[in-house]
Amino acid sequence: MSTALSFESVTKTYGRKAALSGLSFSVDTGSICGLVGSNGAGKTTTMSIAGGALKRFEGRIELLGQTGFDVEKLSGRLTVIPQDSELPRYARVEDLLSYYARLQGLSKTDVRRSVKDVLEWTNLGDRARSSIRQLSHGMRRRVTVAQAFLGNPELVLLDEPMNGLDPAEKANIRDLLIDRRGKQAILISSHNLDEVERVCDSVVFIEDGRLVKQESMEALTTKTLVTRYLVDQKELDCSELSIAVPGCQFSQDSEGWLVCSAPISETAAAVNARVLGRLLAQNVGVLRVETGATLEEIYLTDIRSSRSGS
Repeated sequence: MSTALSFESVTKTYGRKAALSGLSFSVDTGSICGLVGSNGAGKTTTMSIAGGALKRFEGRIELLGQTGFDVEKLSGRLTVIPQDSELPRYARVEDLLSYYARLQGLSKTDVRRSVKDVLEWTNLGDRARSSIRQLSHGMRRRVTVAQAFLGNPELVLLDEPMNGLDPAEKANIRDLLIDRRGKQAILISSHNLDEVERVCDSVVFIEDGRLVKQESMEALTTKTLVTRYLVDQKELDCSELSIAVPGCQFSQDSEGWLVCSAPISETAAAVNARVLGRLLAQNVGVLRVETGATLEEIYLTDIRSSRSGS
């Protein structure tokens, strides 16, 4: 598979402070990649370098087969939406998108076609003549997402696209992004690990400007033999369960999820047979079963390990 974006040993400093320290990762063509890290980890700096806003750094970047950021060669092929980007509130949605499409270098015919397409795709066709100030926060975010995909760019960089959205609008934006899988390479910077897990094909963990891990989402969330049981009792005796099911360790969160960590030598089916048998024997109702650690669990484990090793 070809690569849409790659960082090779990229270092960026502000005075004596290193924002990035030898960062290396890549985003495959047609894939959706999540960029995850704590505050100050270097996510915004990474996005700024990839988008051409920061040009002085050490190391090498490649964008769509081009070394470095060349405006002429990348014009219309790459778009960037910064975190909390604002739109001119007086502008009408259709006029504004048409203006941005012209900036992308599209012809008059392509401008009309592209604006029509993104308005339909983002379910904003009935708001085409509305001004930005008449839209809800979630609708304005949908306009910025629509803007990012005008002209079908090959690489899209989105910094916290779901920031401040309510659950319904998060679901809207999530579904829109999933719809683009295979059509563009997308790099999404986000603190929302649940949304990253749902949307992205792969994930990059960074901390203190360094790569902690890059892996496909499927491999990352299933390689650890962790099984989660949503049960109808919220105060189970986890120590008793650990004794009753040898080799397994249990914990329970406030929502009722019982988390079982089992020996990697066992299969998920074998673990389920042992654990479910014990739970049912104790008249514990099992409402749902999920196999594999969540992205949040993996991230916290890896980041803590990274910090303790530094």
